[in-house]
Amino acid sequence: MSRYRYGAYEDGPDPLAPPYDVRDALDAMGDSVLEGTRPDEALRDLLRRGLPGADGRRGLDDILRQVRERRRELRDRGRLDGTLEQARALLDTAIGQERAELFPDPSDDARLREAELDTLPADTAQAIRRLSDYQWRSDAARETFERLKDLLRHDVLDAQFQGMKQALEGQDPQAMERVKDMMAALNEMLEKDARGEHTQEDFDRFMEEHGEFFPDQPQNLEELVDSLARRAAAMDRLMASLSPEQQAELAALMDQAMQDAGLAMEMSRLNDALRTRRPDLGWGAPERMTGDQPLGMGDATTALAELADLAELEAALGQDYPGARLDDIDEEAVRRALGRRAVDDLGALRRIEQELERQGYLQRKKGALELTPKAVRRLGDTALRRVFSQLTAGRQGDHDQRDAGQAGELTGSSREWRFGDEQPLDVVRTVSNAIRRNVMDANPAVFSAGSVSPAGLTVPPARTTPTARTIPTPPTSGRRPGAVKLSVDDFEVHETERRSAAAVCLLVDLSYSMVLRGTWAAAKQTTLALHSLVTSQFPQDAIQIIGFSNYARTLHPTEMAGLDWDMVQGTNLHHALMIAGRHLDRHPDFEPIVLVVTDGEPTAHLQSNGRSLFDYPPSPDTLVLTLAEVDKMTRRGAGMNFFMLAEDRRLVSFVEEVARRNGGRVFAPDAERLGQYVVSDYLRVRRGRR
Repeated sequence: MSRYRYGAYEDGPDPLAPPYDVRDALDAMGDSVLEGTRPDEALRDLLRRGLPGADGRRGLDDILRQVRERRRELRDRGRLDGTLEQARALLDTAIGQERAELFPDPSDDARLREAELDTLPADTAQAIRRLSDYQWRSDAARETFERLKDLLRHDVLDAQFQGMKQALEGQDPQAMERVKDMMAALNEMLEKDARGEHTQEDFDRFMEEHGEFFPDQPQNLEELVDSLARRAAAMDRLMASLSPEQQAELAALMDQAMQDAGLAMEMSRLNDALRTRRPDLGWGAPERMTGDQPLGMGDATTALAELADLAELEAALGQDYPGARLDDIDEEAVRRALGRRAVDDLGALRRIEQELERQGYLQRKKGALELTPKAVRRLGDTALRRVFSQLTAGRQGDHDQRDAGQAGELTGSSREWRFGDEQPLDVVRTVSNAIRRNVMDANPAVFSAGSVSPAGLTVPPARTTPTARTIPTPPTSGRRPGAVKLSVDDFEVHETERRSAAAVCLLVDLSYSMVLRGTWAAAKQTTLALHSLVTSQFPQDAIQIIGFSNYARTLHPTEMAGLDWDMVQGTNLHHALMIAGRHLDRHPDFEPIVLVVTDGEPTAHLQSNGRSLFDYPPSPDTLVLTLAEVDKMTRRGAGMNFFMLAEDRRLVSFVEEVARRNGGRVFAPDAERLGQYVVSDYLRVRRGRR
């Protein structure tokens, strides 16, 4: 029988996990938008912070911190002069072994050889060049010197071709000939590509013959060139990072090693071709290494190449350039530098950026990112949910309309009272219910709905229309005869006719003072919440949003979400009331509701020529014209409720005058509770809670 073992999925994200809810990301992004941030900046901030929720996906800032930490680790790995140090050590060892062999020999030849060793130049490369034709007496010294030359050849080749050192170790003497053939074929292929004659078949044939030298297995010529060019540029940066003396010494050693191997010309051709094809790789830029451990040329080149990749990755993750997108980040570079988890985090961020556009929440117009109407509806729904979650009164946020109308004239009917109701109390039915209950409680076995009372009267069921006859109240011990004890279940309220629809005007102050007082985001969120409530739960209502500063204008919710404040002087409530009045006049049979959100008294009005006139303190004309519009609202039967976001003395005086003239109400909520006040007040008026 087959045996199976079950465990957590380890190869990347769980394929059976539910898809990420893009709406949560939109809500997080929407908070920034409502505070006045542009949608593209809000999206960038979201991607920097990371995704909300419990999936633990990191943002760009966390990945960027990991990149910087990795760069510090690489810089602390070691010094760049390790090959020089190792070459000097092997050279000194070989010379010491030769001297030890010569010392016991009394011949003149031994003394001449010692003199030749004494006159070797201090420069390692020149000393190696002088000793290239030296006839070693010591077999150990000869072996050490050959090891030194192999080290230089292998290190130089490993600096250009990653993994070459390992590929050459333990190979037969023909291995270097295969390297020569590979480099000749590579240069020929690059020259053929420069002429436009290269094909994929040429590359496949090259890899079939020389693939042993390229363990990363590139799939095409561009991938191969990219890998080789990055290492060549890293080697160039290594040379630039050394002192001038070290540069000259190492360059001479490399040249000597390539001359000995017969590869100098091919290596020069390759470097020239790579530099021509990839001039953008920062050739010759020095890099600072702070470690103590000496690194070989191949290891140092690998470290510098990785540092260059991390520098590019850091710039891409910063997203600090115009038109930056997550698609600019090289996923393979992330994988090489930081591993699979960082790739998964980046993939999640890319997915949210793509899904916001694909699902219709964001759109690009002329290169700019904008919220769509669908996104604005979502923000409004979220704002409304937050408002309702903060309402503490029992039914104060409930807008279910299963009962009869709650605004308008009395219908003559009543219903049981429920917590939160503010309709007029039906006293007759309330007391009648209490009397019936008292009678039945006193004689539960005798009295029931429809049974005969002691007085021979039929007791009707509770909560029916009472008859004209009096139902006797049995005497109760400890209670004055004739007293009626009321219970919560006895209360009933009048039902009222509900008008078919309401005309809602929300007037929102757009002046710069709203930003200075920190109420701008709350006003926008409240506007979206009210609009969402009206359009979703009271679709028969006609709502108009009016923004006002030096002038007033109607606002679409989509416009309101991304709206910036007005850097102008003036709070033209006069103009806003004129626009609101026209909206009410277009709906004469609707219930008029006017809600005003502001933090300052009127300081501007429209003149007869249509121009706005600002004056501070407010001119008498501004106050007279504004109050005239208030009086028109009163004659329309529209109560004006003010929501003051400041306690300015002039503002308080003005709204008190409006309340006296119009009969509306005045609220002074904190910015955090503005949405609760506005939504609750709309529901109160909508349900006839006078």
